[in-house]
Amino acid sequence: MASVKLNNIKKRFGDVDVLHGIDLDIKDGEFVVLIGESGCGKSTLLRLLSGLEDITEGDLYIDEERVNGRSPAKRGIAMVFQSYALYPHMNVFKNMAFGLKIAGKDKAFVKNKVIEAAKKLKIDHLLERLPRELSGGQRQRVAIGRAIVRDPKVFLFDEPLSNLDASLRVQTRVELGKLHQELKATVIYVTHDQVEAMTLGDKIVVMNKGRVEQVGSPLHLYHHPKTQFVAGFIGSPKMNFLSAKITEVGTENTQIVLESGRVISVAVDTSGFEKGATVQLGLRPEHISLRCDTNTVEGKITLIEHLGEQSYLYVDIPQEGELVLKVDGDNQYHAGDNVTFGIKPNRLYLFAKDGDALPRITASS
Repeated sequence: MASVKLNNIKKRFGDVDVLHGIDLDIKDGEFVVLIGESGCGKSTLLRLLSGLEDITEGDLYIDEERVNGRSPAKRGIAMVFQSYALYPHMNVFKNMAFGLKIAGKDKAFVKNKVIEAAKKLKIDHLLERLPRELSGGQRQRVAIGRAIVRDPKVFLFDEPLSNLDASLRVQTRVELGKLHQELKATVIYVTHDQVEAMTLGDKIVVMNKGRVEQVGSPLHLYHHPKTQFVAGFIGSPKMNFLSAKITEVGTENTQIVLESGRVISVAVDTSGFEKGATVQLGLRPEHISLRCDTNTVEGKITLIEHLGEQSYLYVDIPQEGELVLKVDGDNQYHAGDNVTFGIKPNRLYLFAKDGDALPRITASS
């Protein structure tokens, strides 16, 4: 396997700048997930890595070798697409073996590599079937197997699970995680699904409008988002935001006032701000408690989503808007009920007008 280094990578289509100087270091064997909204440039970046698009500016290194001008076939990469891209007239064995045969490998070598990969993916009993005789999950495993047999330096995945139904996505996601642990491969994986990112990635790269917003482990991004964009993107359900103003500046504790006049205490350092500064208060649904008597807020339930073990309460707060609360699934609330809830100061976030996060005193407790 190999390390990957991106140094000030830029991409321009005509007069349109798509990527604005991407710097990224990926270690040998890391599973790195590129995530962001549609149009943020994550798939374009993957195509630059693969050699399917030319780099406008910057340097790309794979295994410490600059590969900007190198063809896709000579970069030591293998790509798995959203569409399975299987040859419909070839059976599973021939689909998986095709790249090796083109490379001139002998029959015994090809057979051993295909069978070995098929066993890892639990599709060795399907080698004689045509793609039309397979389920979506089986087709995707064939596409992954076709990549594995080539022993690439780097695996590139472009939203490989998006065509699968919900239950199959979960199953295949687990299989991908186990496969990475077995292969110890360097993987760069593009998805729009933050649950996939959090469960698969050793490192997550959050992209926004052609730039890297933040890089870190899943839990680091969850607890320490650098910006309001990252805070709203990582976590499910997404973080709630309320407009507020600072009324008391402090290095360990800050007082803010919401638009309704409610005063909230937040364990955030606001020493660099002035009283009256506008901020956004961030509240994660899972940190809001119906049993907490600190920073209490009242509202009316407008909708309940029952998910079994958990429920989501949509609560209308007068003069503030709607918040989502994540609560125990056995709660006895109904739409139309009034509820009072609270949240501890060290569970809250503040974001400046420009979107940057203010320093929190503690990440969790």
